[in-house]
Amino acid sequence: MAERTYRIHIAAELSGVRVELIRAWERRYGVLEPERTPAGYRVYTDRDVALLKRLKALTDEGVAISEAAKLVPQLRAELDAVSSPPAEHPEARIGTQPETWRAAVLAAAEAYDQPRVARVLDEVLTALPPLKAFEDVLVPVQREVGDRWHAGTLTVAQEHLVTQVVRERLVSLLHGAPRGGRKHAVLACFPEEEHEIGLLGAALRLRHAGMRVTLLGQRVPAEGLGETVARAKPDVVGLSAVTNRGATVFEDVLTRIQAALPKGLPLWVGGPVAQAHADVCERLGVRFFAHEDDWTRMAG
Repeated sequence: MAERTYRIHIAAELSGVRVELIRAWERRYGVLEPERTPAGYRVYTDRDVALLKRLKALTDEGVAISEAAKLVPQLRAELDAVSSPPAEHPEARIGTQPETWRAAVLAAAEAYDQPRVARVLDEVLTALPPLKAFEDVLVPVQREVGDRWHAGTLTVAQEHLVTQVVRERLVSLLHGAPRGGRKHAVLACFPEEEHEIGLLGAALRLRHAGMRVTLLGQRVPAEGLGETVARAKPDVVGLSAVTNRGATVFEDVLTRIQAALPKGLPLWVGGPVAQAHADVCERLGVRFFAHEDDWTRMAG
């Protein structure tokens, strides 16, 4: 069976690397040698897309592309190693199902093997559409890692080494996600909140649901959020609250945020804290994420 190929704009969308960057990397550093169709168009394989993702992850981490390009032979070898199943057990190839990927990530975390975590998740992003990769693998992995840390079966370092890779891949998925849309959402973490994985996931889901998203990230003060909303004039605001400091603090912060926003603007809160204090949300007239279909309601 012929290997699947993509035109350059599709390879750019899948990898999160802009078309002009792909061309520049080819021209200046020879990182790829795409085939061409009879009409002269560049076409890229799944392996090329996976390599572009690896190069993008390195440059996002601050590695100069001139240095990352020197690693191309090593990166290709790693990709080949991940994608080649043992001859005697072809059904055991990693990636045949989400459970296998998740188990491989957790085994790598237990071994303190962050490069292995990265390789497995890169295979996930190559094999699955963005939202399926996020919902079937990234979200359950992050949840289980957190549960194991709370249970004391993973250390803080093991939890962090997985979370960093998950975050990098989420950012990569966001770079490749649609950016247009008639409706506009502003997303931010609570003022003292540093956990942003859930917020990045919300941005990804909303962009794929056809919304334009302004993503503010961690530790956004109420005044700064209000300023942004006043200028951006979004249709909805979404907040993430993960660290539980008690119902009184949660209500106080939420009240201050409401006061900084235009009256009547829909405000949603997600995360474990919102679910723990659903009564506070209801009392203040704030919507909170309780079910999977709430994403559809927010985007609708």
